[in-house]
Amino acid sequence: MSSEKFENLQEDYNILFDDLKKKIDNRISRCSGEEKKQLIRDVERGLEEAGEMLHDMEAEARPAPGTYRTNMNQKIRNYSKELEKLKRDLKRMSTSAASAELFTGGTYQRDNVDNEITSMKTNQRKTLIQGTESLNRASASVDRSHRIAAETDEIGVGIIEELGGQKEQLIRTRDKLDNMDANLGRSRKILNSMARRVMTNKMILMAIILVELVVLGIVVWWKFFKK
Repeated sequence: MSSEKFENLQEDYNILFDDLKKKIDNRISRCSGEEKKQLIRDVERGLEEAGEMLHDMEAEARPAPGTYRTNMNQKIRNYSKELEKLKRDLKRMSTSAASAELFTGGTYQRDNVDNEITSMKTNQRKTLIQGTESLNRASASVDRSHRIAAETDEIGVGIIEELGGQKEQLIRTRDKLDNMDANLGRSRKILNSMARRVMTNKMILMAIILVELVVLGIVVWWKFFKK
């Protein structure tokens, strides 16, 4: 399984990439003047940040096992291709913006005051949008942390339940051993009793034999030596 840091970087990268793509595809083409320049600078900084994320992902992929490292590197290569395409699109738009500025230089000078007012408003709106985007990214990170915490709790509950089952098995095993010890004690008593009975029977048999020998001796003596 890939490292948690790699997955976090991947998720943050996807959020940043989608934001940059929306700005390039939708917002930059609709802006003009100073607002467009500022938006292009913001996207350039975002592209640099995305590139740093890819470098961090490469560093996380190096120590990974073979199969996982191959999958990670493939994802990084795909992300790099997408990022390069975004850079080309931004460069094309930047060139188009510069050409349009040169072409409409006189008009721009005449409308400079209006553009400054518009730029102030758009900067305020941009700041609000950036704050909202940062809040969305923070919310996504918090949700991810909550999800990881929930998974950890679930694993902990499973371990506790498993340990409880093992405890019950050990208790049952201990009870069985106690029963076995009691049975062995009873068997030992029975064997000892049987041994005593055997010994008693032997002694009785020896006494009977001795008595018979004495009687036989008396009879022989009486029959042969009394006369």
